[in-house]
Amino acid sequence: MIETTLSQMRNSSDFFKTSEIIHILDGRKKEEVGFFVPATLKGEFQKFIEKIEKQKKETLLKRIAKAQKTDPVGDGSIGDGIL
Repeated sequence: MIETTLSQMRNSSDFFKTSEIIHILDGRKKEEVGFFVPATLKGEFQKFIEKIEKQKKETLLKRIAKAQKTDPVGDGSIGDGIL
């Protein structure tokens, strides 16, 4: 993994030709900005992102199911349509 600042990335096109992940830092604030993932790793990274998104959705659905279970529909009330 290569570590660089935003200003170094702006001034060089060589960074976009690399096959390594680039860790981007804000040089002034000394804070992490993010990562640059090269096209050679796109497929693997995309699978990783899809896995994370699926986990988020499963967690949300579990919360909804738990809330649904604790709030049963009684006589004279209307359900919210979630089964």
